[in-house]
Amino acid sequence: MITMAAAAILMSSCGMGAQGNTANSSNAAQGSVLGSILSASTDGQTIGNVLQSVLGLDKVTKANLIGTWKYSQPGCAFTSKNLLAQAGGEAVATSIKQKMSGYYSTVGIKSSNTQVTFNENGTFTAKIAGKSWQGNWTFDEANYKITMQGILLNVNCYAKMNSNGIGLLFEGKKLLTLLQTMTALSGNQTVQTIGDLSKNYDGVRVGFDMTK
Repeated sequence: MITMAAAAILMSSCGMGAQGNTANSSNAAQGSVLGSILSASTDGQTIGNVLQSVLGLDKVTKANLIGTWKYSQPGCAFTSKNLLAQAGGEAVATSIKQKMSGYYSTVGIKSSNTQVTFNENGTFTAKIAGKSWQGNWTFDEANYKITMQGILLNVNCYAKMNSNGIGLLFEGKKLLTLLQTMTALSGNQTVQTIGDLSKNYDGVRVGFDMTK
């Protein structure tokens, strides 16, 4: 029922019913980014995934984070259910992930060279685009906030449970700092663009979806 309602809200927000969506499918095939997103969003699994993409909706414990996590795809989440419920919210999330996937590839972020290990003793080791980083970490369960303190930099991110792993999500400025430090591309326009993405969308956090 939730899936059907979300699909109806999304289609109506764009002035389309079921017939309108079908009529515009050809435009999507011709490269309309928004059209492609809307078509994908009518799929139950897609909408279900996005409906879960709200920080704090699922309880995350420190025990959930222990282990080694490898980058799987860009991560994106809303800071509240109200923002997610706004018409087109799922389209925004999908669009951001699509854009970031290309940007991450450009700066060399992939599953084979980007990972993090959270140890039970409060230490962590990580690689971002192949560059090593290590230090200490703490987790504030009430605010689902991870604080990572290392020699290279100190940064905060937010943890979210996914169906097959976790999301590590940042405010735009924090993600920009992380990427500039770890990729040694501080003047690179692609890195700047990644950091600026979430600034264009109210209440969105961006980062990495990770799996074991």
